[in-house]
Amino acid sequence: MLLKRYQYDAIEAGCDEAGRGCLAGPVFAAAVILPDDFEHELLNDSKQLSEDVRYKLRIEIEQKAVAWAVASVDNVEIDTINILNASFLAMHRAIDQLRLMPEFLIIDGNRFNKYKKIPHQCVVEGDAKYFSIAAASILAKTYRDDYMKQIAIEHPEYHWHQNKGYPTVKHRETILRIGYTPYHRLTFRVSDPQLELF
Repeated sequence: MLLKRYQYDAIEAGCDEAGRGCLAGPVFAAAVILPDDFEHELLNDSKQLSEDVRYKLRIEIEQKAVAWAVASVDNVEIDTINILNASFLAMHRAIDQLRLMPEFLIIDGNRFNKYKKIPHQCVVEGDAKYFSIAAASILAKTYRDDYMKQIAIEHPEYHWHQNKGYPTVKHRETILRIGYTPYHRLTFRVSDPQLELF
């Protein structure tokens, strides 16, 4: 059972990212402020839901949230500042875009770079514990999937419409066979999938 809030004294936003472990594409993040009475029996960590359910929930979240925003950091920036800092930056950019400024942040994970002077709490597996973080995980995931499907048209041989840039065997084999695209993260190591058979 997910919880509505971490605290009730201040306006609270939940934040999460998607695409941290990918070999290609940006990392996306979302920030969501939900009304105090928000509940949904299906809302959960986006990884636990089917694609169809995620997109249906996205519509509801966007309609019912007090405020929401999605932002990204591209692969070039990721290679420059590293994926951890890029994940934090994407969350900061999402918070920047909220039409209502939160007074408290709950962050999925165990680390975060402080945003301005707003207090925050990191919550390990927070997307399976709090509605607002779960909502942020769904927005970040679906908007990133949309982006990857779009750039998959330019480079169909990498199957991004299916793997979304994650290091599947087929994706790694394609990189080793024909090389990188302008969307790949060059600082991410690509190992030969065949080596894992021995």
